[in-house]
Amino acid sequence: MQVITSTEMAALDANCEYYGLARMQLMENAGASLANIIKQKFPQDTPVTIFAGRGSNGGDAFVAARHLAGYNVQVFLLGRGDEIKTAGARWNFSILKKAGTPIIEITDSTQIPEPDKDCVIIDAIFGTGIKGRLRPLESTAIDRINNCASKVVSVDVPSGLDPDTGDFEKAVRSNLTITFHKPKPALLRQELKTYTGELVTAPIGIPLFFERLIGKGDLERLATRKPESHKGDAGSMLIIGGGPYSGAPALCAMAALRCGVDLVHIAAPEAVSNIIASFSPNLITAALTGNHLNESDIPLLKKMIPTVDVVVIGMGLGKHPETQSALKEIIPLCKKAVIDADGLYALDFQQKNYSDIIITPHSYEFNRITELKTPENLNTRMQVVTGFAEASNTTILLKGKTDVIAKGSVAKINTTGTSSMTVGGTGDVLAGITAALFTTNDALLSACCAAFISGRAGEICHQKYGSGLTATDIIECIPEARNP
Repeated sequence: MQVITSTEMAALDANCEYYGLARMQLMENAGASLANIIKQKFPQDTPVTIFAGRGSNGGDAFVAARHLAGYNVQVFLLGRGDEIKTAGARWNFSILKKAGTPIIEITDSTQIPEPDKDCVIIDAIFGTGIKGRLRPLESTAIDRINNCASKVVSVDVPSGLDPDTGDFEKAVRSNLTITFHKPKPALLRQELKTYTGELVTAPIGIPLFFERLIGKGDLERLATRKPESHKGDAGSMLIIGGGPYSGAPALCAMAALRCGVDLVHIAAPEAVSNIIASFSPNLITAALTGNHLNESDIPLLKKMIPTVDVVVIGMGLGKHPETQSALKEIIPLCKKAVIDADGLYALDFQQKNYSDIIITPHSYEFNRITELKTPENLNTRMQVVTGFAEASNTTILLKGKTDVIAKGSVAKINTTGTSSMTVGGTGDVLAGITAALFTTNDALLSACCAAFISGRAGEICHQKYGSGLTATDIIECIPEARNP
């Protein structure tokens, strides 16, 4: 059975809202599903006692209380109404009060009553967002629930139980757990059956397409700078590029800096290193030899590569046989790498392990390096890309009108972007964003968020410049795109 972690569920909630499916609607759907299952399980003459926390889990129960018309429902709120944390929960609490449902606000653990042994208890104290040690109020409520003989129904996750790890200081022992959308990992652990009881998964109206779609919620998962950060803590990277072309590595570097990485080094052939350095005083360049990358550059690169978090390879290098030969030796030296453009042709998927590499081909490049066709149909294309990602142990960001990002058996899609982004240099910008994120995040999240940010920056530029946008325009819009 497929599961979803609490972090993934939080990102999905945010993505749903970003694309128009409001959290309020999801709460309504969750509460209605909860009520319908209770109606199926328990007769109408069964009293219902709700222990509600001050978060969204309590909000789901407030909705359920409204839908349980005909039942004798009472609500114990653990805290004051003005302390409720989320807008949806506050809204539904207000409706419940206006509807005349009995609500008791409990501010002291000594006020928590012993529940009636003949009632059904709805445990809505904590959901998937539990953090830290239990406060006395919630701890006592869990004890009261566990010490009574009533049937207990937990909302999403038994309160106190970590939904991902199954760890707990103290947790509700449920007869029935009604979880939403998909089970959380801990709910499927057999040794926790005493706490989860019967498990029912209730749909709440999230389309499968939204599960695949990258959005604001994914950006919220990215690592953030700490106030005490020092230079380099937000990542460092090395770009190996340039030779026939000088602009590509500079665009990549400037995009990475705008995306928030601390340090970007560029190693480029001597013929173009000074040109690249002249684009901006923010660029740190190191001169290689000659007009193109070759094997005599490997000793210097062997010293530079271990000093950075991520290496970006390919932009502007060209396809000279000496360059391709040198790349075959350089790529295995990288602990983490983003490979684009001319660097893609040096990969050997049959012989090498590329588990810490992100590749960023467009369809033509993907066809060339994999000998696979990229179908027009999106679902079929996702299957092809996912199959290759799993077989090659690589993270793939396949660029297109709809980007497909895959690692292992997981595939995501990105729909941001505009046809104006066919202008030259946008792929270099994307590679720079990807590498910047990869310095402090995992490969799949980095590739997903990079596709979204790059496309969103392109959309912002298109509003200003129409079809006249340039790659440098997109770079300037990266900070705005990171905060949609």
